[in-house]
Amino acid sequence: MKICVTSTGPSLDAPVDPRFGRCQYFMIVDSETMEYEAMQNPSIGASGGAGIQAAQTVAGKGVGAVVTGNLGPNATQTLGAAGITMVTGASGTVRDAVEQYKSGGLHQTTSPTVPEYSGLGGAGAGAGAGAGIGGGRGMGGGRGGGRGGGRGMGGGMGRGMGAGVPATPTPPPVASPPEQTRDEEIQSLESQMEEIKAKLEELKK
Repeated sequence: MKICVTSTGPSLDAPVDPRFGRCQYFMIVDSETMEYEAMQNPSIGASGGAGIQAAQTVAGKGVGAVVTGNLGPNATQTLGAAGITMVTGASGTVRDAVEQYKSGGLHQTTSPTVPEYSGLGGAGAGAGAGAGIGGGRGMGGGRGGGRGGGRGMGGGMGRGMGAGVPATPTPPPVASPPEQTRDEEIQSLESQMEEIKAKLEELKK
């Protein structure tokens, strides 16, 4: 009997792909002779309905059973309507999966084992993490600007005094504005930090 095993590569020694609708390859294997045909899954990049399209592709190959890791509701319904036996829980290589099927070591099912669109999960989490990192970099830039400004003012005044009259009484008044400016910058940064913390708390709710 011909069976279809979902695979990550075009050989019997390739690992089983646990997905059905978006697996990389369909391995059409003769369970008696172990002769096989490797076929790339044309539905792997489908925006929707990958399970239905994949099931129709497999049914067109005249297989009697599908051996995979998991099946969604659309694929389960289409394969069941075509009279194809559905077997889930396969692992190891394609060759291992065929032997597991022949020995009865796998679970035959008529119901989906994963929800619809399960193969598309995980993208949203990455976007959320990116936003958090961006906020942290913004705070770092603010601190860098404040320190750089203070040092630049101090160096400039020192050179000017050396070139002019040495008895001028200006150093005390000149030294005080950077301190006041630094205090204002610290207060501003603290205020920004409080606002960012408040926004983070709202996002966590």
